[in-house]
Amino acid sequence: MVFADPGEARARAEEVLRTGPSPLHACVAHQVLGIWQRDFGDLRVALRHLRRARDLAARAESAEREADVLATLGVALVHAGRTRQGLASFERGVARGGGHTRARVLYRRAYVWWVLGRHREALEDVRRAIPVLRQAGDVIWTARALTLRATVHLALGAVDRADADFAAAERLWDTTGQEHDKADAVESRGLAAFRSGDIPAALRLLDDAAERYARLGTPTFMLSVRRCEVLMAAGLAPEALAEADAATALLDRIGGQSTRKAELLLAAARAALTAGDPHTAIDRAAVAVRLFAGQRRPWWQTHARLVLTEARSAAGRRSGRLVADAAAVAERLASFGSPAAPQASLLAGRIALALGRTADAERHLAVAARSRHGGPATARMTGWAAQALRARAAGSPRGVLEACRRGLDVLDDHRTTLGASELRARATAQGAELAALAQEASLALGGPRRLLVWSERWRATVLSAPPARPPADPALLSGLTAFREIAARAEAARMDGRPVPALEREQRRLEREIRSRTHHMRGDSPGDGRRFDPARLLARLGDTQLVELAVLGGRVHVLLCGQGRVRRFEGGPTAAAMAEAEHVQAGLRRLAHPGAEARLPLVEAAGRRLEELLLGGAAAHLGGGPLVVVPPGALHRVPWALLPSLRERVLSVSPSAGSWLRARETEPPPGGRPVLVRGPGLATGGAEVPELADRYGTATVLEGGLAQVPRVLDELDGAELAHIAAHGTFRADSPLFSSLRMADGPLIVHDFERLRRSPYRIILSSCDTARLASVGADELLGLVTALLPLGTAGVVASSAPVNDAAVVPLMLALHKGLDAGLSLAESLRDARAALPGDAVHQATGWAFAAFGAA
Repeated sequence: MVFADPGEARARAEEVLRTGPSPLHACVAHQVLGIWQRDFGDLRVALRHLRRARDLAARAESAEREADVLATLGVALVHAGRTRQGLASFERGVARGGGHTRARVLYRRAYVWWVLGRHREALEDVRRAIPVLRQAGDVIWTARALTLRATVHLALGAVDRADADFAAAERLWDTTGQEHDKADAVESRGLAAFRSGDIPAALRLLDDAAERYARLGTPTFMLSVRRCEVLMAAGLAPEALAEADAATALLDRIGGQSTRKAELLLAAARAALTAGDPHTAIDRAAVAVRLFAGQRRPWWQTHARLVLTEARSAAGRRSGRLVADAAAVAERLASFGSPAAPQASLLAGRIALALGRTADAERHLAVAARSRHGGPATARMTGWAAQALRARAAGSPRGVLEACRRGLDVLDDHRTTLGASELRARATAQGAELAALAQEASLALGGPRRLLVWSERWRATVLSAPPARPPADPALLSGLTAFREIAARAEAARMDGRPVPALEREQRRLEREIRSRTHHMRGDSPGDGRRFDPARLLARLGDTQLVELAVLGGRVHVLLCGQGRVRRFEGGPTAAAMAEAEHVQAGLRRLAHPGAEARLPLVEAAGRRLEELLLGGAAAHLGGGPLVVVPPGALHRVPWALLPSLRERVLSVSPSAGSWLRARETEPPPGGRPVLVRGPGLATGGAEVPELADRYGTATVLEGGLAQVPRVLDELDGAELAHIAAHGTFRADSPLFSSLRMADGPLIVHDFERLRRSPYRIILSSCDTARLASVGADELLGLVTALLPLGTAGVVASSAPVNDAAVVPLMLALHKGLDAGLSLAESLRDARAALPGDAVHQATGWAFAAFGAA
């Protein structure tokens, strides 16, 4: 019962002890309480109960009872870090028990071998146990043994064997009422899904297991360890670190298992390292190494040493000693048969290269490169990264490019399984090193076209295919509705000067729930299947020129595409350009308010400096025709219309050249219609909307109580033109919760992703609607990038706060151009020129940009 209904089992055991039971019955009750405390409570209390149970079994003169308790005690001792005592307890248990009981003891010792990382011993004990358990008709313990064997197979990389055992165990669990065991089986299937590369399924199964554990009221520390691993693979390292730290703190509060604490610290170290915090990683990993050593768990200790060595290298502590440490870790991991061994060899090779020890580097990299032809995607990526570094060290740029191509192809296959745009964007971080190596090799080989191809290879890849549409999941739809309601109430309270912490906590909880559910979606669209082709781009550009900015070695390189050729120019330092862009943004924020006219010359001077840094010599070769700018993610906030050479020209912005091509080739919907939306709380009340309604005549107008999210989404779906006048909020911490305020609450990016087809053209006439979060390798998340893969060919939005009153004439002039048959970029150019010359109106015009190609 303790793994069917843990709370009820504990209550009954305590009731038995109150009745003055016989030694035999008291032994069972203390064992149950010991199991409960061992797995869900205080390990110190568990040991007291289990030692009492052992003594009572001896008094009852029941060898079978004593053997069973000794096995339970052995597990508890190992979890407490007393490995030698735990294994001795098992030796006595195996000797005391016979037949069926001994098989149960062997199963639990196999579990302990798995905890200790001694997988061969685990397989041997479970091999001996399963036939006896089956012969005895012991369904529950047979299912447990099969689940354990599957988990051991996973640790050894034998996914097919694990799947077979999980399936057999699941059939047995379905015949029982063991709810905690069933939850554990679901958790294990989540681990199997992760090992086979299906991250959405892994997240869904682990969340399902968490819900089951929550219903039983049992802590889920092993689940937290596994979730951390999956979250990191999904590119969500900060979330993984937060989960590991929270679980560790809870474990410390209840006096839980030290073995689990060590595993959580290792998970936290990995997450901190992935999140770019090597010093936190060093702290967590060093404690984990000490704990694993004290617990006599060499498999785990060696994996913790790998993370510790990686963190020290990331913190700049490279030395010959560190090369030797990494090599020793690689050798030890290989002896365990661990899939992480190539990663350690790659690390040794990287450090050796940084120290100029090329012969040592080649030896270690050659070992790591062997993994490129087989195994899970992460191991193959490691192998191709090692091969690329070998080729670079050997002075073979073509070899570098081939290795990078093969490695990024592996990661592409992995990303297409991810449905959520956030996961697909963040997963690109795993290919950042290969993309950078390829660009460096392209530069060395010469030829701007080759550099353009590799600049495009790993830029804005999320936009190459729409995200999986969220399913008609009642829980997700309910969560989105509840989120709007709570967010609207929280915003109203803040505006009244009475923030309500309870509402804000509930809003954060709902955000976590929505994100979690969207992460469960599998990818169902691999993109258009076409690689970027410079010739196709040049043919489609016509008299338009395209400027793509690439960052190599900390400097901006300008690739000017047009008139049938690609030319390269050098810009300035990237860091200086980013600092100048932030200075300009601060100036635009000030100019959005009357009385800041004195800052206008300063902002214009900053625009001139930005042009020098970002365009360099290319500025003199832009000609007079339309221009498309493709900036890297780090420079997406530049107000391009402020640059002197771009101020009076037809100008559009695109996250990638490939994205511009797709927008250019997007056809408007047949029978499309204009939709005008006016949200609440604007200083002007969205004054342009009534005038636009008169201009378009047949437009659908949603304002007041009609401007509610479900109705707005319904009308936007398939529209030819949409104009939304509503307050915009950008969420840097969670960009897919960036929003437009509607009458019933925020319209968020997750809502837009439910559209079958977003509007062909969309104009967002409010603050910060073009702000984006740079994530992964060179990906952008936000309102604009959510719309482009969903059928939108052009967007007008602002990258800064704007003056509501100054927006009205800009928007009316913009629509006048559209009515005359101009594109968004042409209309915006003319609308800027028609604005009054004061600082507020000029800053408003610079803040808006046209994205895409419509």
